[in-house]
Amino acid sequence: MKLQRKNRLRAVTLGALAVSGALALTACGSDDNGGGSKPSGGASASNASSIKCDGAKGQLLSDGSSAQKNAIDAWVKNFSQACGVQINYKAGGSGAGVTSFTQGQIPWAGSDSALKPEEVAASKKVCSGGQGIDLPMVGGPIAIGYNLNGVDNLVLDAPTLAKIFDGKITNWNDAAIKKLNPSAKLPDLKIQAFHRSDDSGTTDNLTKYLKAATPDNWKYSGGKTWQAKGGQSAAQSSGVAQQVKQTNGAIGYFELSYVGDGAKAVSISTGAAQPVAPSTESATKAIADAKVVGTGSDLSLQLNYNTKADGAYPITLVTYEIACDKGNKADTLPTVKAFLNYMASEDGQKLLSGIDYAPMPDAIIGKVRTTIAGLS
Repeated sequence: MKLQRKNRLRAVTLGALAVSGALALTACGSDDNGGGSKPSGGASASNASSIKCDGAKGQLLSDGSSAQKNAIDAWVKNFSQACGVQINYKAGGSGAGVTSFTQGQIPWAGSDSALKPEEVAASKKVCSGGQGIDLPMVGGPIAIGYNLNGVDNLVLDAPTLAKIFDGKITNWNDAAIKKLNPSAKLPDLKIQAFHRSDDSGTTDNLTKYLKAATPDNWKYSGGKTWQAKGGQSAAQSSGVAQQVKQTNGAIGYFELSYVGDGAKAVSISTGAAQPVAPSTESATKAIADAKVVGTGSDLSLQLNYNTKADGAYPITLVTYEIACDKGNKADTLPTVKAFLNYMASEDGQKLLSGIDYAPMPDAIIGKVRTTIAGLS
C-alpha cells in the first residue's frame, strides 16, 4: 500500500511539473508583435547566439513598407534581445520610407518597389560618394482578402478583380463572379472595395499585376498612388485589413500575414490547371522566376506578374531594404549593417516562412549578403 501511495504521489508530481512547463512555454510563445494577426515568435537560444552584433549600439530609426512590418517586428525582437539595440520601424508605407531616406532622416528604409531613377538621384545627396541601392529581403503574396458571410472559398481572375477595384462590378452575385464560383451561394449584396490611402508598394505591385494580366480592363498607369475611382480607402495594410474584417461584403488587398480573424483569401485563376491560393510556397515559386535587373550594387528584380505556371501565385511582391552603398553615416553604419546581416542570414530568412512570408531564393539572398558586407 505504501509503495502504491508513493507511485501515485510521484505520478501527480510529474503531471504537475508537465502542466506548469506547458503553461510556461505557452506564455513564452504568446507575445503579440503588435503589427498584424500573426505572432512574431521569440528568439531561441541558438538563434539569438548566432546573431553577430558587430559594434551595433544605441537606437536605430527606420520607416517604410507596412507589408514587411510583421517580419521586421520578429527580426527586431530577436536582434534587440541579442545586441541590446532599440530599433523603431514606423511602417508608414513605402512612399514615406523612401522620402525619409532620400531626405536623410533615416539610414535605411523598406520599400515594396525598387527605387525610381529620380529617387536614386535624390539619394546621392545623402549618400556621400554613393547612392541608394535596393536589397531584396522579404517576399510574399499580396492576398486579396474578403469578408462574405457563407462563402469560404472564393475564386477570382484578373479581369474580374480589375472590374471590382475599378467599380465596374458592384455586386457579389454578378454573373462574372458566379461563373468562377458555380457552387458558391453568392448573396445579392453590394461589394465594398477597399484600397490604400497612402503611397504604397503593395498598391504598386497589385496594379502591376492587373496591368500585365488584364491590360484591357486596367487602363491606369500604376504606381504607389491608387488611381482608380470609387471604393473606400484606409491607411497601411493593417488599416485595409481591419476594414475588410469588420465589413460583410468587403474586399481589399494586403499581405498574407493579415489574413485571418474575419478575412479570407481569394484563390486566383491564372490559366494554370487549378486556381492558386496565396502561400509562402506559391509566392517563392513565383519569385524564383524573377530576374535581377539592377546594375552595380543594386539588386532590384523583375517579377513575372503574368505567370501561368502551376502552383505559382501571381500577385507577389518583394520588399527591398534601401541603404546607401557608400557614404553611410559613421554613427549608424555598424548597426544598420549588423541588422541587415541578420535579416539576410540563414536564421533570419528561415524565420519568414513561419509568419507567412517567403524567404528569398538562395541565388538572390547570396548576392544580398555579399552586397551588405561591402556597405561603407
